[in-house]
Amino acid sequence: MSLKSFSDFLSFEKKYSSNTILAYSKDVEKFQHFLLKCFDISDLKKAHYSEIRRWITVLVDSGLTNRSVNRKISSLRSYYNFLIKTGSIRYSPLVKHKALKENKKIYVPFSEQEINDVLKSFNGNDFETIRDRLIIELLYCTGMRRNELIKVKIKDIDFIQERIKVLGKRKKERYIPLVGPLKKSLNNYIYYRKQLKIIKDSELLFLTKKGAKLYGAIVYRIVKIYFQIVSSKVKKSPHILRHSFATHLLKNGADLNAVKELLGHSSLAATQIYTNNNISELKKIYKNTHPRQSKIR
Repeated sequence: MSLKSFSDFLSFEKKYSSNTILAYSKDVEKFQHFLLKCFDISDLKKAHYSEIRRWITVLVDSGLTNRSVNRKISSLRSYYNFLIKTGSIRYSPLVKHKALKENKKIYVPFSEQEINDVLKSFNGNDFETIRDRLIIELLYCTGMRRNELIKVKIKDIDFIQERIKVLGKRKKERYIPLVGPLKKSLNNYIYYRKQLKIIKDSELLFLTKKGAKLYGAIVYRIVKIYFQIVSSKVKKSPHILRHSFATHLLKNGADLNAVKELLGHSSLAATQIYTNNNISELKKIYKNTHPRQSKIR
């Protein structure tokens, strides 16, 4: 079974993004090359777990983190599950494999003060300044992912019903409320966007100053540049703004299920990681409000 068939399966049936499909395909190709080089096996269907285990050892010895290795094995697992689905094999060689233990990532969100300081730091009325400010404001006020922000179209913004349509992972649509000063910022940006001399991608909301589609590296750079002025946190990225969005909502009493829907998570487990940052705040509330604590004071 060709890798092209596997890619088509991921695209049309699983509806994975092009980046995910590319990553999965590369991982399977690398294992295929390893299998041929080290064991003289050219057919992936003939691989056993012993060969895969040896590949895992090589990957770990090369310096890859357990998280990266697990991702590659996940790609391989998907490929073998695809072969089972198409009747090419009966059992996956990874059926009894257990993922390597990973160190949990700890994301430190920006504080509300840091975000306010950044939004206040913008000066100027040129297109790029207005755009960059809106990018940061939109990421924080909606919690959308970087790739989701890049794909937002003008028609996805509904000022009347005060909502934005977002195309998430696996092309799953969701609506996020459009409230407060964000509407004013959007209208302001759209006005400046119309002044561009050339607009190559007329449907998309965010463009470069040359009127072309915005790409991920620009969004990452914008967040990093502005937040390094006000924050000493090691990680400064669009994902940290998404993390801040969720953390601040939960801190101020938002329902976990509501935050899950806003973030576009498929399960609560993915959303619950954001509750970890609220433990210190919850301890304060507990000490100040629990009857037993009140008696102790």
